[in-house]
Formats: sequence, C-alpha cells, structure tokens
Amino acid sequence: MIADKILVHFNQIFSPIDKGHPLRGEEMSEANIIDDGYIAIKDGNILAVGSGEPDQSLVGPLTKLVSYKGKIASPGLVDSHTHLVYGGSREHEFSKKLNGVSYLDILKEGGGILSTLKATRESSFEELYDKSAKLLDYFVTHGVTTVEAKSGYGLNWEVEKRQLEVVKALNNSHPMDLVSTFMAAHAVPPEFKEDREGFIQLIIEEMLPKVAEENLADFCDVFCETGVFTAEESRQILEAAREVGLKLKIHSDEIDAIGGTELAGELQTTSAEHLMAITDTGIAKMREGNVIANILPATTFSLMKDTYAPAKKMLEGGLAVALSTDSNPGSCPTANMQFIMQLGCFALQLTPIQVFNAVTINAAYAVARENSIGSFDQGKQADITIFDAPNIDYPLYFFATNLVSEVYKNGELVVKDRQVVR
Repeated sequence: MIADKILVHFNQIFSPIDKGHPLRGEEMSEANIIDDGYIAIKDGNILAVGSGEPDQSLVGPLTKLVSYKGKIASPGLVDSHTHLVYGGSREHEFSKKLNGVSYLDILKEGGGILSTLKATRESSFEELYDKSAKLLDYFVTHGVTTVEAKSGYGLNWEVEKRQLEVVKALNNSHPMDLVSTFMAAHAVPPEFKEDREGFIQLIIEEMLPKVAEENLADFCDVFCETGVFTAEESRQILEAAREVGLKLKIHSDEIDAIGGTELAGELQTTSAEHLMAITDTGIAKMREGNVIANILPATTFSLMKDTYAPAKKMLEGGLAVALSTDSNPGSCPTANMQFIMQLGCFALQLTPIQVFNAVTINAAYAVARENSIGSFDQGKQADITIFDAPNIDYPLYFFATNLVSEVYKNGELVVKDRQVVR
C-alpha cells in the first residue's frame, strides 16, 4: 500500500508494545526503540514503522517525504485525567498554601472546588468554551493529542450539562480528541450541605440517566476522600453509573485511604486516580481487578507535599501505571505533560521507557481508546509527538523545557515549530 506521507530519519522512535492489555509491572520496561526510524501514514492512520530507508512498496509518485533527522518521535501523548472546563482561577489561594493552610481547610472556608463552583456557575457556554480552547492549545503544543475532561464544577444539572457540552463541542472543533467524564460527585454543593443523601440521590436518579440519554459522557468519576464522599457513597454512585452504561473511574487515596482503592478493585473500574496514600492492600485489590493506577505527580508538587504515589511499589505489585496532569485551577494548574513525565522520573523514579509507556499505551487504555491511539500499530490514528531531542532519555533528563517541536494529529500537522497550526 502506498503512503500519503512518510516521516523519515528520526534519531529514535519510541514504539510501545500493545499486548492487548495495559502494560503491567515488568512489562512497563518493554518497548521497541527504533534507530533511524520512519513512520508511514495513509488516510490519517499508521501504515508502517521501520528503520532506515522506507520500503519502496510504501513510496509512490505522490508520497511526501519529510525528514526529522536529529529528532525523536513517540505516539501522541494522552492526558487521561484533567478538569479542563472551569470558570475563574484560584491564584488567590496560593499564598494560603504557602503559609501552610491545607487543601481540605481551604475547602472548608469556601475555597477550593467551591470557589471554582461559583465561578463556573456564573460562566456562559461561550466563556467556558473559549477558556478551555485556549488551554487545549497549551496541551497540544506540549505534545498531547488526546485529553480526558471531567465535569464537576457545576454540581447541578444545568452547569454540569454545560461543562459536558463544552467538551463535546471542543471535540468537534479542536484538532485534539476529548474523552468526557461526568463527575458531579466532586463535592457536595452548598445548597445540599445539610442533605448529603439528597444530593447523592439527585445524581443517581436524575443526572446520570440524563447523561446517558443525551450521550454526554464516556465515564463517571467520584471523589472518594475524607470530607467528600465515603466509599459506600461512591459505590452507590458508581454502580448507578454502570447501570446506565458509563465506564468507571474513581479519585481515591489522594489524602487518606478510606476504602476507595479497594472499591475500585471490587468494581473493576478502568482506573483509580491519585493514590498518594495507597496501602499494600489497595495495590493488591487493584491488581485483582485489573485497575490502572493513574498517578498525578504534579498535584503532589503543587500541594507542596512529599507524599508522591509509590509508583515503584505499584510496579512491583504488578500494576499498570499511567501518568496525567490533573490539570485544574486549584491543586494542579498546569497543561505541561512533559513536566509530569519529568516528575515521573525525578519524583517517582520511573525510567524513561516506563514514563513513555505511562503516557502513551497505558494512558490510552485508561481512557478506553486503546484500539485507536497509544501505539504505532498499523491502522491506529497517526497521532505523533516529535521532540527536538537526540534520544528518548533526553526529554526526561532536560527538564522544565518544552522540547516538543511538531505534533501530528490523524496524520495532519497541528503543531509546527512549537506553534499551533490553524
């Protein structure tokens, strides 16, 4: 088959091995590293990858050859946990954090999620759309081609729906792919402060059926944490979500281990997120349930803690690990996936191969898009991130700098010379 274009002479290509399941434990140290590599593209999909000069059967009179000598390539990075759509910002809480006020204490004072709740409720669709579109441009210039985006700053149907509709609109208009997650169970809103059960029933009986009926989300997520939702409350919501056809995620063990991770294993959620306080029992239960450990190291960094998730222990326990930004206005205001990858090495002590697997093939599984993205298998989308780097170690070693020079989405150039192509 003749390629439309072939990207040639990469110093190295990082090519994950899709084994039909997320890479677990020692498997995360495996990958094909192709020297002097090429990537052939046909109709927006991967046609072939190889080393040296492309096979002549791939080259026709109209095939475009583009040299990337001196650079490296990986599958487009996948950010499998963000809170993309929100109103306002929370830099006014920054000095409180610097003075030692905890995240949960800020929440009790009406800040945190509740501050963003107010700003999001006051924002129009257009305001949320424009703000989120600008943030997506930051993501893609840092190499991300697929983003998971959660609701959870409305906590009523009108605004939760608005957030999800913004995600749907951006998925249609922006070059990036967006995966939508319904997360009304992000906090208890002020109007239900004295009626927690009433809010939970509102989610279960009214919101979830509407999300499913209007096809507004792929996943449902719950914040299972001290002062937010208990493990039993999380169970009620997640079981109801599964009944209406949504796939499951759970925020768990971020600050305290209160049973959310064990619940993830029992319900076989696609992933469990954060996990800084995970226990050995939690790791074992997640392995039994084939749950992906989605680690968000920049949240620990932003909260100025030293409680990074025990990634190496998770690998020793046979877990599959993904890495994500947790991009949000309060506990992790960033859109720089490369920084997350670098923290994966510097803070979590993962190797470059493990980190690249965590943000490509495993992250694709964490958003249930493994059949179309995350590796260079023939027929998958030609989502390609190109780094101005001599080898795959360099972008992890040379930290705090954006080394992404070009990005292809579905075979089309969407970032050139670090600028979004319109």
